[in-house]
Amino acid sequence: MMHDEVVSRLRHVLTEGEIPPGARIPERELCASFAISRTPLREALKVLAAEGLVVLLPNRGSRAAKLTQKDVKELFEVCEALEAAAGELACPRISDEQLREIADLQANMVEHYRAQDLLSYYRCNRLIHEAIVRAADNAVLAGFYESIAARIRRARFITPMSPEHWGLAIQEHEGILNALQRRDAGGLAHILRTHLRRKREEVVRAGFAEGE
Repeated sequence: MMHDEVVSRLRHVLTEGEIPPGARIPERELCASFAISRTPLREALKVLAAEGLVVLLPNRGSRAAKLTQKDVKELFEVCEALEAAAGELACPRISDEQLREIADLQANMVEHYRAQDLLSYYRCNRLIHEAIVRAADNAVLAGFYESIAARIRRARFITPMSPEHWGLAIQEHEGILNALQRRDAGGLAHILRTHLRRKREEVVRAGFAEGE
């Protein structure tokens, strides 16, 4: 297994909550699961420690990092800026195929909303945001975004939503798609900033932070 694949799989395990925040990372079990030796796993742990997902403990292995309220606020502030920039770049660069992909995801997300299927809704929501970043066609921005998004993924996409906020989020996503289709860079950046700011307030209000 290549280094980047080990990093990607380990990042997924951490961001999807398979290893709870603060829990010790079971290196032996992961090596068996990934069919790799300790050396590539530990190299991957170093990468994820630099991203803030892992805390390395000298001579004592490693743990999944926790998020404080301050972490959540600061990460969302940066994510808000990155997504606004991605939206501005995406408008003149997005292809018709990419627009269709986002429109299809939006339609699926609305169906999940109507079915009150929050987990499936969040999956579509995440794919839409990631598709906009890809459409920006900027590798540097995409790299920063992945690092930041990975750290707040659980907080951002698992926080419970009230019916009022859920309906508002659907309206905001309709505005996002509309701005993309009109290639309205300034309008899209504004909507994304508002959308992310509202989500940040929602996460903080829900008290998602996992430790001080």
